[in-house]
Amino acid sequence: MALDSLPSEWRALLAVDGGPDAPRVNLTGDWDLRGTVPRYAQVASCFATAGRVTVTAAGLGAWDSSAVTFLAALKKDCEGRQVTVDDSALPEGLRRLLALAFAVPPPPPRESEPTPSFIGAIGLRWIKMWRDLPAMVTFAGEIMLSLARFVRGRARYRKRDFFWLVEEVGPRALPIVSLISFLVGTIVAYMGAVQLALFGASIYIADLVGIGVVREVAALMTGIILAGRTGAAYAAQIGTMQVNEEIDALRTLGLSPIDYLVLPRMLALLLMVPLLTLYAGIVGILAGMLIGVTVFDVGVYEYIHETIEALELKHFAVGLVKGTVYGALVAFAGCLRGMQCGRSAQAVGESTTSAVVLGILLITIAASILTVLFQKLGI
Repeated sequence: MALDSLPSEWRALLAVDGGPDAPRVNLTGDWDLRGTVPRYAQVASCFATAGRVTVTAAGLGAWDSSAVTFLAALKKDCEGRQVTVDDSALPEGLRRLLALAFAVPPPPPRESEPTPSFIGAIGLRWIKMWRDLPAMVTFAGEIMLSLARFVRGRARYRKRDFFWLVEEVGPRALPIVSLISFLVGTIVAYMGAVQLALFGASIYIADLVGIGVVREVAALMTGIILAGRTGAAYAAQIGTMQVNEEIDALRTLGLSPIDYLVLPRMLALLLMVPLLTLYAGIVGILAGMLIGVTVFDVGVYEYIHETIEALELKHFAVGLVKGTVYGALVAFAGCLRGMQCGRSAQAVGESTTSAVVLGILLITIAASILTVLFQKLGI
C-alpha cells in the first residue's frame, strides 16, 4: 500500500508523510474501539522500506487501547527489522503504556516433548506408580495413627461434618445402589438360568444368585459405585481445599488435616459400606427371584426355601468383610489424591479422575486377593 493511498476514513486518524525511507506517523482524531480504526497489519506495507520511523500525536483526541495496540505492533515490527522508532513526541500516558507493554519479554518458545510410544507410555505409567508407592504407604501410616488417636479420644474433628458425611455416603447412595444391584442381580440370574434350564435345574438359580451376590457381586458393585461417586467427591472436596490453601490454614492453626478431613471420611465409609453391601445383596436376591419366578417358572416358596438352604452365615460374613475393605480403599484413594492435588483447577480435575482410577484398581486387586484367600481357608 502506498503512503498516499490510505482510505479516507483512515487518513482522518493516521497521517503518514516524510517519504518511504523516513516516514512520519501522526495520530489524529479519536482512536476509539467504538469507531473504525486501522490495524497495523493493514498499513504495514507503508513501513516496509523505512530506515527510521517518527511517531507524533498532534491533534490526537480521545484514545484507548486501540491506539496502544497499533503503536505496539508498529514498534515490534520495526524493532524486528532493526528500524529505529522515535516516539518522544507522544503524550506521556501513551509512552508509559507502550513502555509497559514491552517491559516483560515474551517467554522463550517451549520445546515440544517427543510423544512416547505405546510401550513407552506404559513404562512411564508403571514408573510413576512405583514412585507413588512410598507416598501411599506414608499416607496409610498417617491414617493408622489418626485412627489410633480416635480410639484414644484425641482426634480433633467436627462431629457435625462426620454426620453429614454419613448421610452423604449412606442414605443418599441408596437409589444408585438399588438400581445397579437390581440390574446386576437380573444379569446374574439370566446368565445362570439359561444354562441350568438345559438340565432341568432351574431351581438352582436361587443358589447361584444368592451365593454369588452375597459373597462377591454386592460388595464389588457397591465398592465400584462408591469409587465413582464418593471417592471422586472426596478428591474434589479436599483438592479444592488444597487450591484455596485451607489445608495450609489448618496446619497453621495446629490442626492435623488427617484428623480433620481424612478421618471423618474414612469412618463414614467404614460405617456405611457394610450396610450398603448387605442392602445390595438383598436387592440382588430379590431381582434374581423376580427373574426365576416370572421367566423360568420357579415357585416363590421354592425359590425362597432354596435361597435359605444355600446361604450360610459365612457367606454374609465374607461379603461384609469385602465390602468393608473396599470402602476403606475408596476412602484411601479419594483422600490421598485430594491431599496430593496441585494448586489449580485443572489439578482438581486430574486428582478426581486419578482417585476413581486408583480406587477401582485397588478394589480389583483386593477382590482377587480376598477371593483366593477365602477359598484357600475354606470360608
